[in-house]
Amino acid sequence: MMGFFDKFFSKDKKEDLDKGLEKTKEGFFGKINRAIAGKSSVDVEVLDELENILISSDVGLDTAVKIIDRIEQRVSRDKYVDAAELNEILRDEIVDLLSENNTRDTEDFDPPGGKKPYVLLVIGVNGVGKTTTIGKLAYQLKQRGYKVVLGAADTFRAAAVDQLKIWADRVGCDFYSKGMQADPAAVAFEATKYAVDNQCDIAIIDTAGRLHNKSHLMLELGKIHRSIEKNLPGAPHDVLLVLDASTGQNAQEQAKQFTEVAPITCLALTKLDGTAKGGVAISISDQFKIPIRYIGVGESIDKLQIFNKRAFVESIFGGKQLG
Repeated sequence: MMGFFDKFFSKDKKEDLDKGLEKTKEGFFGKINRAIAGKSSVDVEVLDELENILISSDVGLDTAVKIIDRIEQRVSRDKYVDAAELNEILRDEIVDLLSENNTRDTEDFDPPGGKKPYVLLVIGVNGVGKTTTIGKLAYQLKQRGYKVVLGAADTFRAAAVDQLKIWADRVGCDFYSKGMQADPAAVAFEATKYAVDNQCDIAIIDTAGRLHNKSHLMLELGKIHRSIEKNLPGAPHDVLLVLDASTGQNAQEQAKQFTEVAPITCLALTKLDGTAKGGVAISISDQFKIPIRYIGVGESIDKLQIFNKRAFVESIFGGKQLG
């Protein structure tokens, strides 16, 4: 039976998402199902157990408490709620939380209209899947007919430039680099100029994500911003932070660190297919109010998706009824 989000979300995409979130679903949904088995009503014991399950699923303490408070208000208002209804209530409250940061229900990769070239600056620490996310995003955009250039401004990490070049070749998009050890701000400046001069639709600029010295990172990102804007006023149009969902609460800590030094406008969560910690998406969304735009649900090149909050929640619950 088709869900209420299917007018936006294709069958193939939903199947990929279900498979990618299977470990999260097994842990999260399974624990909830066991907690309310045989219960005829939602009482304090059920809510306490539900709060513990949310916390253990990397939803985080603050967000878990917020969800439980909202459920308690619903139970109080509706006077009587049985355990079977807890399924729908919990889904509703999680979707509402995800809605508060303007996350869209769509699978549309198209950039905002009226911006050509659209410039996306990408940041994130080593190992989170940043370069892979850039490559997969470039593939999706290229498939839609856009002319894309990848700018290699992560010039200090060994092989970072080469890895990005490999992705550009694989996707069949343009590539701009000044090689290793080049000034990242200079690369960003010239990559933006390349995009303008060559009538590219989209420029995706990779950057280093070193967090050992936040003041240095802030200065570097500030220089990169100013360099891009010199060529294209108003750019970069978005700053995308890439986080590894499999690290759970560590991903939330990285989000905290980066949001203190950079104007993050959107998030990408990678490696959801390899973890049971998918609940961190709910926590990060709630705590930082920054839209999750992309999620990685598999290794192959077409397994990057636009984050669809309704489809995400349905996949976690498995489309089943609790109780």
